[in-house]
Amino acid sequence: MEPLNVLMVGTGEYTTGFVGTGGSQSDKKVGVVGLSMFDLRRRGKVGKLAMVGVNGSKYPAIREHLHKNITLAYNGLDTSFESHPADDARDPDAYKAAIDALSPGDAITIFTPDTTHYPIALYAIERRVHVMITKPAVKLLEHHIALLAAAEKHGVYVYIEHHKRYDPAYNDAKFRAAQLGDFTYFYSYMSQPKFQLETFKAWAGVDSDISYYLNSHHVDICDSMVAPLGYVPVQVSASAAKGTAVALGCDPATEDTITLLVEWRNRDHPAKRATGVYTASWTAPQRAGVHSNQYFHYLAEKGEININQAKRGYDVADDAAGQLVWYNPFYMKYAPDEDGNFNGQSGYGYVSMEKFVDGCRAVNAGTLKPADLDAKGLPTLRNTIATTAILEAGRRSIDENRAVGIEQENGVWRLV
Repeated sequence: MEPLNVLMVGTGEYTTGFVGTGGSQSDKKVGVVGLSMFDLRRRGKVGKLAMVGVNGSKYPAIREHLHKNITLAYNGLDTSFESHPADDARDPDAYKAAIDALSPGDAITIFTPDTTHYPIALYAIERRVHVMITKPAVKLLEHHIALLAAAEKHGVYVYIEHHKRYDPAYNDAKFRAAQLGDFTYFYSYMSQPKFQLETFKAWAGVDSDISYYLNSHHVDICDSMVAPLGYVPVQVSASAAKGTAVALGCDPATEDTITLLVEWRNRDHPAKRATGVYTASWTAPQRAGVHSNQYFHYLAEKGEININQAKRGYDVADDAAGQLVWYNPFYMKYAPDEDGNFNGQSGYGYVSMEKFVDGCRAVNAGTLKPADLDAKGLPTLRNTIATTAILEAGRRSIDENRAVGIEQENGVWRLV
């Protein structure tokens, strides 16, 4: 199969690891998307690489950052890429010219603020370009449905980057849940330290919220576990805590923690109901020792599953950190192999990227259709509608101070 040409839309933390004037303080100091794509190019799965942002003046510093932290760290790994806009230009619509430079069958990755996902994805889809979107796919159910219709019309693959599906423990839990009978209860928690708000201050509470950003992980995991059992979400009530983020200089609308209470019902047996509780916060302690605290409890008719993926039995004491730190090499493993090459191909962050690239190449080669990838249960646009419905219903529940219903009829979803 031919290598896939990829345009990376968004030049921030998740793509390059570069924020502001230097590397991120998070566990993504050298990024995820860029590093994965550079290595996939080395392996022959990716061809031409390009990057587009709003402010071209960042590119010299980004290139220096990538050369220092990737090329020199991984045996001369090539980090070259074509960039848009020019180094002396600033253009919020630069993505259009960058996508116009692609050919049908090429692909883009979208790692930008949530409100920009829909217009960027639609622009690419209409030009028959495959699309990966970071979670959440979009903020509004109507936009999700519109993208799905456009993708089917133009025959392209649209994949939502729900990497937690490839976490070995989460993936195994999904398999075991299928053997435990009817779903009854799910509780999840995910948080990040307050310093992350420095990275997100420009859009936190303005363009999106912590539920879209973090609850999206566990809502999707839960849906992927219970949808095959016949369960669909029917109602969402949400509540939010507030005060800490605002005191840190965020927009007055910024919530600290959001909890979604979701009623699930069995499609074939309406009397069978279950409860899901999903909590997310970005005001965890600065020195929590983990970047992402993450765990869930799944209760079913014949058993239960408990997963705590925060500490994983691996801690490092480092004078520079001044505390114990619990790293997560299962997500992105940055240690090189014995030859000095990048060695993180088994990390679930990398696996998620490779799944997308492989899917696009298969569609381009004619060996698979986008519908075949839906049937595999991958986090495609079609397989993540419930997550978007729940997240938007949660936002509306807070804004309108009421429970918001979710209805489906003949495959058509709507909020009431």
